[in-house]
Amino acid sequence: MNFTDLKIWQLSHQLTLQIYKLTATFPKSEIFGITSQIRRSSSSISANIAEGFGRKGKKEFIQYLYQAKGSLYETQNFIFLAKDLKFLDSKTSIELLSKYTQLAKMLNSFIASIKK
Repeated sequence: MNFTDLKIWQLSHQLTLQIYKLTATFPKSEIFGITSQIRRSSSSISANIAEGFGRKGKKEFIQYLYQAKGSLYETQNFIFLAKDLKFLDSKTSIELLSKYTQLAKMLNSFIASIKK
């Protein structure tokens, strides 16, 4: 088994690809602002899952999963900001937020299963 087999990694990776595609339409003046921030926070989710998977113990893995969860909430924050700044329309932001909420639930369940 590899980290790429984890459904939480697969979904977070797909969401990151979606974020990159959407942010390509953001104003060029935001390349070092919200565009960079949301890309980094989104890609950090799958990166933390992957890094934690490669660690030795359950405790360390769980710590990285919590970091992934923090990055997830940071990404949601930037989705709200992008919507409020009119970089994303309401429909797109609602769909994205729903997918990130689904991922958060999956992360919670996965963490709970590892703790057992």
